[in-house]
Amino acid sequence: MSQETPQRNLALDLVRVTESAALASSRWLGRGDKKRGDHAAVEAMRMSFGALDIRGTVVIGEGEKDEAPMLFNGEQLGTGNGPEVDVAVDPVEGTRLLAFGRPNAIAVVGLAPQGAMYDPGPAFYMKKMAVPAVAKYQVDIKAPVAENLRRVAKALGKTVDDLVVFVLDKPRHEELISEVRKAGARIQLHTDGDVAGALMATTPDGDVDMMIGTGGTPEGILAAVAIRIMGGEMHCLLDPQSDAERQAVLDAGYKLDQVLTVEDLVQSDDVFFAATGISGGTFLRGVQFTGTGAVTHSMVMRGKTGTFRRVEAHHSFDKLMRISSIEYLKPS
Repeated sequence: MSQETPQRNLALDLVRVTESAALASSRWLGRGDKKRGDHAAVEAMRMSFGALDIRGTVVIGEGEKDEAPMLFNGEQLGTGNGPEVDVAVDPVEGTRLLAFGRPNAIAVVGLAPQGAMYDPGPAFYMKKMAVPAVAKYQVDIKAPVAENLRRVAKALGKTVDDLVVFVLDKPRHEELISEVRKAGARIQLHTDGDVAGALMATTPDGDVDMMIGTGGTPEGILAAVAIRIMGGEMHCLLDPQSDAERQAVLDAGYKLDQVLTVEDLVQSDDVFFAATGISGGTFLRGVQFTGTGAVTHSMVMRGKTGTFRRVEAHHSFDKLMRISSIEYLKPS
């Protein structure tokens, strides 16, 4: 059996990036200004990427859909040394969650070899179904909701009544919510945060058994990085939410009836993922300020080894501010 020399785990570098974004943006928790909070995270994340030995290109960024300050698609990140990688970022996944002090806002980053991530083109939205590893190969996004619930329950050794399903609380999901309730499953309704929802459904110790519903296409690809590492599954269908988006997707040559799997969205196992909690919740605890510093809680994953870590970091602002130009002490 051939063996490789252990290589640098970039996920352990990435967590410094998500920690910086979480620390900077968490000063805006509950202040009602999602753009200022997002801007703080973007600037902290951009600055932290500058210390990483990668030749990174943002392929899944933010900005166009949310009119955010953005780490824009095509932006170059890193020192210019090291591997060429695709970068997927969401400095604040759940900007409204942050602005209104609600749970489960997180800072997220994924890396993959150059060309390995799916290009969503003009497709802003996709229908998704995420399940843990034990239920992989058991679901079919084109099947009735009740049938998928039965299959997942069987794979988990549960009854449908035992299941908890993550659904975004949006008008477009009125029928979906009715179908889940009719089938007998329980629901967690969340206003935002479908990257967190997909992760909650696929992490081994999550409180959610599956995630269903339409959310952002970039967020789906970002979540797919982590889901591929954990061995879970996510089925997706492009789901335009306007006539203009639908026509743009069709004109670009995309098929609305094509089921996309995790392997379609991220075509490599040599991937890295990190997420840090901002506002807190059952999924990842938020930033806790101590008066002299802060405590952050993150998850860190590497695809080649399948290693999943939970990282609790204690930050001293007195020491951190001596070497960092990022403003952690107050809203900027």
